[in-house]
Amino acid sequence: MDRRVPAALWRLSRPSQVALIGLVYALGVAMAYGRGYGETGGAARLGLGLAALIPVAASVHYANEYADVETDALTDRTPFSGGSGALVETDLPRRIALRGAVAAGGLGVTLTTLGVASEATGLAEAALLPPTAAALLAGILVVGWQYSVGPLRLAWNGLGAPANALLGGVALPLYGFAVVAGEVTAAAALATLPFGATVFVNLLETTWPDRRADAAVGKRTLATRWSSRRLRAAYALGGATAAVATVALVGRALPPVVAAATLLPLVGLVPGYRRFTRCEEPLPAVATMVAMAATTTVAWGFVALWVRPGG
Repeated sequence: MDRRVPAALWRLSRPSQVALIGLVYALGVAMAYGRGYGETGGAARLGLGLAALIPVAASVHYANEYADVETDALTDRTPFSGGSGALVETDLPRRIALRGAVAAGGLGVTLTTLGVASEATGLAEAALLPPTAAALLAGILVVGWQYSVGPLRLAWNGLGAPANALLGGVALPLYGFAVVAGEVTAAAALATLPFGATVFVNLLETTWPDRRADAAVGKRTLATRWSSRRLRAAYALGGATAAVATVALVGRALPPVVAAATLLPLVGLVPGYRRFTRCEEPLPAVATMVAMAATTTVAWGFVALWVRPGG
């Protein structure tokens, strides 16, 4: 094996993004505990849920790197856009990424299947991965691939940002929730709306620097389709949606402490709006998204540990 391959595969998996995905998984888990589902959790279930998620996330990233190699060769990379750059910098064949995608996806499917069948096979007294969680993870894998590759190629047809927002902002935390709760409730789904809207804004910001390279290879993202004015309007609308949804859901789907932890990071979108389409390097929306994932995870944990037991 070429000695460059292991290092390239590591970079192609986008470890920092996988770590963020782990944080969003923790957000869903904390939400479930905050909703009183702690008795249905357990270390084995949480561990297997994360173990199945990591290769699925890596598979989606590999597929994206495989599909975007031409774009990545043309664009100016930033810490938050332009892919990993591993294939371009090493001149390794793109099939390395495709093989990694298939292998990682296969591992994720295997672990998911084992988790669902663990009770029937006698590995555990109850299924370590509930069917609802398995279905969500399968959907993340399939739609995540279709973000980049055929037949849908969502990112190439202007649907990448909304699809990715639904995957990373809604389906992913709901997967963590379902791993613990064994189901997805309406309140849990509503609670993800502010984060989903923030992820959408983040995607507008991170696709902006790649717009020229994307247009050159025929990748029709929103950044290549829409004018700067329309993109800025969408940015503002996404941020406003996150804020309004948070306020509307207080006392319904969001405890007050979680709502406060959601609203506080949204302040970062104010300077983000001022910079968007005027600055090439994305940052405010990325920082806002990461901060929101962290603060709301802590807030749901607070609800689970101190508010729920006494309430």
